[in-house]
Amino acid sequence: MRTTAADVLLWVSVLNIWLAVAGFTRLRTALDRLHCVTFVNAAGGGALFFAVLAHDGFSVRLIKLGFLLLSALVGGAVLSHATGRALWIRERRP
Repeated sequence: MRTTAADVLLWVSVLNIWLAVAGFTRLRTALDRLHCVTFVNAAGGGALFFAVLAHDGFSVRLIKLGFLLLSALVGGAVLSHATGRALWIRERRP
């Protein structure tokens, strides 16, 4: 039962990433595409966290993954903000 739940959550994570790839190829502007990149951090990472929780329960691996995902979310948010601001400034120039 635990392995099945973990497998389903891993597939959800993979599908989230492919959804972001499809959105990235369909969106027109760089600012719109930036949303797909941040979606991978939030949705894909969350499903991966819960897959490890379903498989291992509360463990050292879950704590390490939690810290890794937290740093990816914080770092990704800062990087997305800086990239979005740079794109916005570049588009405003004549």
